[in-house]
Amino acid sequence: MEFRFVSCIIVGFVLLLFTHRSAAVKCFECNSANNSACLDLNLPRMHSIVPVVDCGKTLPHVLSKQFFCRKITQTILHPEQTPEVRITRSCGWIKHKRACYTADNKDHLETVCQCFGDMCNSASTITNVKVAFLTATVAILTVCRNWRERNVI
Repeated sequence: MEFRFVSCIIVGFVLLLFTHRSAAVKCFECNSANNSACLDLNLPRMHSIVPVVDCGKTLPHVLSKQFFCRKITQTILHPEQTPEVRITRSCGWIKHKRACYTADNKDHLETVCQCFGDMCNSASTITNVKVAFLTATVAILTVCRNWRERNVI
């Protein structure tokens, strides 16, 4: 009985980690045309190099009440020159039906991805940390349960 109570508390705690929702979404905001750090946000201390904005304060509320983060990757096709890759990270307010979509225009190719958590428009490993934590929690609960079943007479 004690094991079930502890298991329920741990599972509840893990579920709380995955239900983070906030009215104000914070996103990285940059353009690699004028900030080369915008190309790769896996660098340490990225918050000091690339600004993070509160979408609810940056954009007018008449646009939307459900802001999200967006990352746009453009390959600009210059005539007789090497193509240039440019990345723009910002807040979004008009959702697309797919998380990522592409556009093929006359002078550039574009991939647009949208996400719905704080600073999710980076190349962050926060999601990987959550998955690793969930896997470790399940493994610990399984080991505890197996140990308990073996020691019960």
